[in-house]
Amino acid sequence: MNKSISASESSRRIQEICCLTKVVPVLSVENVEDSIPLGRALLDGGLKVLEVTLRTKNALNVIREMSKIDGVIVGVGTLINRKDVQDAVEAGARFGVSPGTTDTIIGACEEEGLPLLGGVSSVSEAIQMLERGYDTVKFFPAEVSGGVSALKAFAGPLPQMRFCPTGGVNQNNAKNYLGQNNVTCVGGSWMASQEMINKKEWDIIQSMAEVASKIGCK
Repeated sequence: MNKSISASESSRRIQEICCLTKVVPVLSVENVEDSIPLGRALLDGGLKVLEVTLRTKNALNVIREMSKIDGVIVGVGTLINRKDVQDAVEAGARFGVSPGTTDTIIGACEEEGLPLLGGVSSVSEAIQMLERGYDTVKFFPAEVSGGVSALKAFAGPLPQMRFCPTGGVNQNNAKNYLGQNNVTCVGGSWMASQEMINKKEWDIIQSMAEVASKIGCK
């Protein structure tokens, strides 16, 4: 069965996923047993789209477990090579996120049928993604790459491009990012930090998710 995906279809699916939320939790989870309570706390708090980064040894098993929760859409972050993409698909990830983009990562995601939110940090990189057929990307690292001011500058020459800023986005500046017309959602870890997860502070995480889910809402 052909499982490949075109760039335009990948972007369409990514835009659909991004439109389901204003904030995407970016998660680093050490222990597999934390997967279900963490996922449920975030979902109960109003955040249904989750990114699990490949920064821990158990990340793929965490994705497998979280994907069992009804109503949760789990993606995999920190894709940097073809094996990462293949492993993500095998684990059940619904979308992929990369800190930057290469022909290898893009090609692997298209071949494996994994919608890609590829990372860019400049106008040149954004144009390269447009040339490949991708109009929805991750802006990373957002704050050190110019933040909101950069996104305002991008909007002029690239009105068709939509961004998910990540990297330095927090509860204090997320609303400013979400106020930009070319921003669909933001990514951040403030509502479920590594320390909070390790301490199993599920009630606190749910409360912070509830606050995060309302950022930018009128």
